[in-house]
Amino acid sequence: MIQQEFALRAKGILEQEPDVTGLAVGGSWLSDEIDEFSDLDLILVTHDKVANDKEKMMAYASKLGPLLNGFTGEHVGEPRLLICLYDRPLLHVDIKFLTPDELNHRVETPHILLDKEAKLKEAFESSEAHFPLPDYQWIEDRFWTWVHYATTKIGRGEYMEATDFFAFMRMVIFGPLLHVKNGNLPRGVRKAETELQPSDFNSLKSTLPEYSKTSLLSTLRHTIRLYQDLRISLFPEGITLRKETEEKVLAYLNTIN
Repeated sequence: MIQQEFALRAKGILEQEPDVTGLAVGGSWLSDEIDEFSDLDLILVTHDKVANDKEKMMAYASKLGPLLNGFTGEHVGEPRLLICLYDRPLLHVDIKFLTPDELNHRVETPHILLDKEAKLKEAFESSEAHFPLPDYQWIEDRFWTWVHYATTKIGRGEYMEATDFFAFMRMVIFGPLLHVKNGNLPRGVRKAETELQPSDFNSLKSTLPEYSKTSLLSTLRHTIRLYQDLRISLFPEGITLRKETEEKVLAYLNTIN
């Protein structure tokens, strides 16, 4: 696969770089699920911090192949990430620039390709990966106010804004919660088509509205029922339910109908 070929070529190149102490790979490489559409997720470890200097990040990336474009990942909350598109062959490669002391805090334990001083091995053996799970109280504190917001936009006729609301809810709430229900890591809506039970995936698909008031309202009601069902099946004891807010928002939704 082109991803493996790129990674092994990058290893050979970075072995010659004096400030590079290691290279590792994560993502679909770890689960042996790489296919022709997969990105490549590299972790480049240097003695000195590189992630605060985009020019240095780009310089390293340019050594690895014919780089078409690269930009940092602030939009996904990770400025240490350089998102790259290479040519010949066309390949998306994410390169995260870390120092050895940053390896202890991670969502997965990547496969080591290069470890000049055994710093990666030491860090991975002395710490554990933790993937962030949904914060149920955080969700409950926000859900009903978000539903009210969507209701006002449908009522005003801002159907495009309301349509985007459902995409947000799938990414932030329903994708993660349905993945947790199915025993998966809560990676938004990634691989929902293959990793969710058919009934759960059909529930997720029902949050896709058409561009009409009738469809948006119907989808909003389905979204509410789906959340209430997931709340019963997943939320542990001790979560404070915002029942008064829920009742007021549902009553308001009925007036829009």
